[in-house]
Amino acid sequence: MEESEESEELSEVEEESEELSEVEEESEELSEVKEEREEPSEVEEESEELSEVEEEHHVKPGEKPLSRSKTKKTFLKKRGAKKFCTQCGNSFTRKDGLERHMRVHTGEKPFSCDQCGKRFSCKLNLAHHMRIHTGEKPFTCDQCGKTFFWASNLKEHLRVHTKEKPHSCSVCGKRFSLRQTLHRHEKIHTGVREYMCFECEKTFITADKLKRHESIHTGEKPYMCSHCDKRFTRSENLKTHERIHTGEKPYKCSHCDKRFSQLANLKTHEMIHTGGKPFKCNKCGKDFSQSSYLKRHMMIHTGEKPFSCDQCGKTFLRASDLKSHLRVHTKEKPHSCSVCGKSFSQLQTLHTHEKFSHCCERVHVL
Repeated sequence: MEESEESEELSEVEEESEELSEVEEESEELSEVKEEREEPSEVEEESEELSEVEEEHHVKPGEKPLSRSKTKKTFLKKRGAKKFCTQCGNSFTRKDGLERHMRVHTGEKPFSCDQCGKRFSCKLNLAHHMRIHTGEKPFTCDQCGKTFFWASNLKEHLRVHTKEKPHSCSVCGKRFSLRQTLHRHEKIHTGVREYMCFECEKTFITADKLKRHESIHTGEKPYMCSHCDKRFTRSENLKTHERIHTGEKPYKCSHCDKRFSQLANLKTHEMIHTGGKPFKCNKCGKDFSQSSYLKRHMMIHTGEKPFSCDQCGKTFLRASDLKSHLRVHTKEKPHSCSVCGKSFSQLQTLHTHEKFSHCCERVHVL
């Protein structure tokens, strides 16, 4: 049973590692949305329009050029009164600025991607979106060489190197480099699960968790390992898995130089040095080093036993307990006594047998 529980804990660590990858992906998606909402500033619009006026009054041979002040007066005359949005009252210096803004209210998206059909309200946002298809990542980290689609992603990534964590949880004090990571973490304390699967009505804390769960119903696993043909629902999971074959361990402990293939495993390991247990049970006050351990512990208070035997209906707190129980039905006995050869379905039962049945033989041998 101890071996099964250890295996289950490693699976939970892998799951936390996936969450870290999802946070980075979510960060890029949020940045894309943020850039979609941005519009050229008033200063940029004014500068552009002033340049247009200068072009219209380009000096011809034999003519005296307009002074900058006269050009500015011509620009102001052309510019006229500010235009106001009838929906929200925002003001604009240019007609096309107001027209572009009105798309926020009308939902109009006249610019379409010829690769995937996604539509945008602004041509600049379409140009930014095209980087997803071309793979262009113009923003490079000068510390590790990693590239990004957006400048905002690079700025957030740099906190990995600076160790800056400006966002802290008001409940447990844990700090985060990204605001959206903090918001995701806070849901552990509130218990809010706003995303529901329409197939089985199971609820989830994040949209990514729901999306990953839905692949159970669809059976879709588009990412295949080139070494062993194992398939995965997410590219991040495949990348992590392939380190088993390559032996790559990119994450190094700053305390003892031990290396890990997953960031979540490193963070868990470092708590041995720091003694950190940031996840507290709000029922009994017990502290845990991982959110998955707290989640499993909470089932003791709620009485939840999510793992059910399809043979007799008995329910269990852990998947490892159900796996052990199923041997009652299958008659499987994988654990054998080294002294008499008797087999047992449970490792703990074998230990009990050896302790009481062969204690004398062991003493005699010694």
